[in-house]
Amino acid sequence: MTHTLKIVIGGHVDHGKSTLIGRLLHDTGSLPLGKAAKLEALSSKRGVPLEWSFVLDALQTERDQAITIDTTRVWFTWNDRRYAIIDTPGHREFVRNMLSGASEADAAVLVVDVLEGVSEQTKRHAQLLQMLGIGQLAVAVNKMDAAGYDRSRFEEVSCDVHALLSALELRPHSLIPISARNGENLLNRSENMPWYQGPTLLEALSDFKPVHAIADAPLRLRVQDVYRVGGSRVAVGRVESGSVARGDTVLLSPMNTKATVRSIERWNAPDGQPAAAGESIGITFNEPVFINRGDVVSHVDRAPFLDYAFRAICFWLDESPPELGEQVTVQFGPTTARAVIAAVDAVMDSATLQQLSSEHIPRYAVVQLRLRSPALLPLDEQQAMPASARMVILRGRDVVAGGIVSSVMTGNMPANIFHSDHLVSAAERERRNGHRGAVIWLTGLPGAGKSTLAMALESALFRRGAAVYVLDGDNVRAGLNSDLGFSIADRAENIRRIGEVAALFADAGLIVITAFISPMQRDRAIARQAAGGRFHEIYVRADLLTCEARDTKGLYKRARAGELSDFTGISAPYEAPDSPELTIDTGSSSVDRCVGELLEYVVAATGLEAHAPVPQR
Repeated sequence: MTHTLKIVIGGHVDHGKSTLIGRLLHDTGSLPLGKAAKLEALSSKRGVPLEWSFVLDALQTERDQAITIDTTRVWFTWNDRRYAIIDTPGHREFVRNMLSGASEADAAVLVVDVLEGVSEQTKRHAQLLQMLGIGQLAVAVNKMDAAGYDRSRFEEVSCDVHALLSALELRPHSLIPISARNGENLLNRSENMPWYQGPTLLEALSDFKPVHAIADAPLRLRVQDVYRVGGSRVAVGRVESGSVARGDTVLLSPMNTKATVRSIERWNAPDGQPAAAGESIGITFNEPVFINRGDVVSHVDRAPFLDYAFRAICFWLDESPPELGEQVTVQFGPTTARAVIAAVDAVMDSATLQQLSSEHIPRYAVVQLRLRSPALLPLDEQQAMPASARMVILRGRDVVAGGIVSSVMTGNMPANIFHSDHLVSAAERERRNGHRGAVIWLTGLPGAGKSTLAMALESALFRRGAAVYVLDGDNVRAGLNSDLGFSIADRAENIRRIGEVAALFADAGLIVITAFISPMQRDRAIARQAAGGRFHEIYVRADLLTCEARDTKGLYKRARAGELSDFTGISAPYEAPDSPELTIDTGSSSVDRCVGELLEYVVAATGLEAHAPVPQR
């Protein structure tokens, strides 16, 4: 017998999904003995025609409400092939269950009521199928008996379905006119629709192939748990794709550890045979490797990507929208990790498929997110590996979104970890943080706006997931430089120490912003030398009259009165930069515009993705 094909049945509430499944079970002889008679008796007792949907309505609450509220799985066999059907709720409030049911499917049947046509929930379920990468799709246009088997109505609905699926880049195998209640064009052809010459529903399903069971697919096994049996560590998990055999050299991600498979452990079965997609197994290794729950086993030459950041297309399920900088949990089966929402690239209404503003994200919207984790993640992209690219996002224990990894940010797939003197290279820090380390050195007269810009820039970068920190007089003079006064020599030493500390921050991969007058070019040159190519001098320019007008602390007034000696701009010189990397003119531009210009420069200079809106003050 061939591999089991997992099919998800989707569509709007009351379009006939449960009836379709019940009739399929009956027509393929898959109902338990006497079940059909019990259904007839139950329907007669309620005074209604025979309801095939009662086969699936196992919960009393479902019968009371006459809607399906959870996923139901049933199996049937036809032409020597086993099928697993995942029935999913069509009601809007139960989309979360539909998502979890569809996440395991190889193929889908979208049920559309020929009388009602394409509905809001039809669009939403089609969008979910597209996001989850379920490309094998058949459309069942149901209740043809209620429409008098009208060919023109079927063709009208078919045009609407094609338009919807084309917009989502889904190509259905076939659109089949059916009557689920009467069993027409399911297993047997309908005598009432001689004008239809395409496949029956079961003929269409027989053409679909189990995605997880493709022989040449890369090996993917996510470790569910690790047990100690005797002196061996047994990694337990399900083979999601590909196959693995004793003697194979495999890669354990994300640690990039190579190991040789010593044995394939099965329950109540002898060892020796390779394990294929769909099997739950245990693996032992010749080497004493360290392996954890959530690690991925693959072959060395076809390993997953390793990265800290990725783009995801998600179906947002929560009433509270995603927030930039929000910490969430991402989950790929047993693989879980903390992550930050770094950006919202696009938003689409799942009912109308219209683009929306990212400022107001409604529940059930389709969102394109950029996520960044502090942990190195083994990742697959949906286009190449749809099954292992599926994911969910959680707030606490609540699932708030589900979807797929559309792309890995850098696409790096290192065979080994390359060590520097710190055992962590600059490239690894950059990949983890999502940007290069940098010293953003703001210089200018007192009152030019350096601290205001520095704090606003820090906030904007932090919201994008950047590792960023501001060094200013308050946090430096209180500790590191508490032994220094305000003589010319002490001020020079103050700037020298700040330059060295900032260089260390940048070397650690952070974006460090300094907000100091640093009036002398030689002092700034020393700081530039310490940071090397990571140094970016930003001249915050404002004329003396403007700065004095902003004298909120009264320092200019005191300097004019002779109460402060060596005050820059009054009794001490300020040497403007000759060739700064950027000049920000706060005398002629608003704070928002200055922050925007500065942010744009830093994003480009550090390689940070620039997709979140500039915060408004």
